[in-house]
Parts: sequence; structure tokens; C-alpha cells
Amino acid sequence: MTHQSVLSVHVRLFAGLREQAGWGERLIQLDALPDSQRATAADLWRQLALDAGPVEQSAALPATVRVAINQAFAAPDSPLSPGDEVAFLPPITGG
Repeated sequence: MTHQSVLSVHVRLFAGLREQAGWGERLIQLDALPDSQRATAADLWRQLALDAGPVEQSAALPATVRVAINQAFAAPDSPLSPGDEVAFLPPITGG
């Protein structure tokens, strides 16, 4: 019998992602995975069903969106731990 574990993380969205989603910070419980698997930032993105804009139709994390885990940039396939802060940062333009 496989035991399922639930993972709670603090999610922060920035700039256009925050505006698109209508929220900036939330505590999210990720879908349960078997003990042998660890949820990743990309899994979290798919669960949130966010996309990078009106053209983006995939639930996959766009290459242009950066991920930070506990205030350090990380790869989308980085495993998450309970209580982690996960931030999604879209490309930012300025002048």
C-alpha cells in the first residue's frame, strides 16, 4: 500500500502573473504524491493552472517565467519541501 503525502507551500506571484490571477500570495496544498516522489515548482504551476498570457494554452511552466524557492532562483524541476516559499516571476521590462 502506498502512502500519500500532502505538501503545503506559500506561493507568491509577481507583476503580470499577480494581475492575471487576481491574487499575489496564497498558502497552497499540492496534490498528494506517493512518498517516493517529491512535488516540484513545475508541478505546483500545473496545479495552479496559471499561464503566461492569453496566447499560452499549456499548463507547462513557460521558459520565460522564473522560479524562486525560499528567495533563491531555482530550476522548475527543483523539489519542494513543506513550508517552502515559491515565487513565480514573469519577464519584467522597464525603461
